[in-house]
Amino acid sequence: MFGISTLYNYNIIFKAVSGSRAFGLATENSDTDIRGVYYVPKEEFFGLNYIPQVSNETNDITYYEIGRFVELLQKNNPNILEVLASSEDCIIHKDPLMDLLRPEDFLSKLCKDTFAGYAVSQIKKAKGLNKKILNPVEKERKSILDFCYILQNDTSVPLKKWLADNGKVQEKCGLVSIDHTKGVFALFYDESGNSGYRGIIQNEEANQVSVSSIPKGEQSVAYLFCNLDAYSTYCKDYREYWKWVSERNEDRYNVNREHGQNYDSKNMMHTIRLLQSCEQIFKTGSLHIRVDNREELLDIKTGNLSYELVMQKAEKLISSIEYYHSVSRLPDYPDIKKTEKILIDMREKLYA
Repeated sequence: MFGISTLYNYNIIFKAVSGSRAFGLATENSDTDIRGVYYVPKEEFFGLNYIPQVSNETNDITYYEIGRFVELLQKNNPNILEVLASSEDCIIHKDPLMDLLRPEDFLSKLCKDTFAGYAVSQIKKAKGLNKKILNPVEKERKSILDFCYILQNDTSVPLKKWLADNGKVQEKCGLVSIDHTKGVFALFYDESGNSGYRGIIQNEEANQVSVSSIPKGEQSVAYLFCNLDAYSTYCKDYREYWKWVSERNEDRYNVNREHGQNYDSKNMMHTIRLLQSCEQIFKTGSLHIRVDNREELLDIKTGNLSYELVMQKAEKLISSIEYYHSVSRLPDYPDIKKTEKILIDMREKLYA
């Protein structure tokens, strides 16, 4: 991504306030996001220095070269369609040529995938966050020993408890696989420690139990079951949880923790807004980005609505989108040839 200073050499033909201020959802702490469109000089467009997009380090300010802008419109990218549908009071600068780009030439049934599809992915992410908040993973990592059990009669006992109760240590144990079973081993024990048993694990980082060579005539003292599937699931959850902890926005996380609703409230507010926009597109064939339910959406952002209620709203909107999508008269896809012709006409006028 090229820095915003690159823009100094180019011609801006559109500039507007976007994000929460454009949606009518700004609060006193909201940033001011800027989105715009530019075109590169003719020589650069035909040469090797074509730059499709520039932004600042925080992506609060982003500009798209006219070709890239139209390409994303053809793909029904929600962010770009919303820029094109900017309200008059949010537009800072607009070249008359931008009037050639009309939302109705791009809106299509593809919006179900780009708007609702993205929103559904965020709902899944919110459910994952809900799970992480409600089920934190201890920092001290479990070993595979925590997933081993000793079979006794018609029940099982955690291996660590069995070892402690019987005054044994895992290093003096030897395991032998039992044919035609999965994860079941005969366990032998050498009190002297001279038989060369490898122990149940070689070290705490081991991802599987060890098997040993057992002298003929030795008698097993127990049968052990190792639940490798559960251990693999735990390792995956452990990695994901602590990766999330290392990457999360602490200020935002603390807000979510304080309101106690166990979801990323800001993210879910925008998810509901996206679903509402998608519903509107298929109901009316148009896109208006200024919301008419500001208080309801801000209630979600501040955590005044329960996780369950927000999920119900999302599911109701998804059902509505499915219905209106099925009866919508919008084309399946934007007319690529028509919109490409518009772009060519714009470039010819810009380079005249």
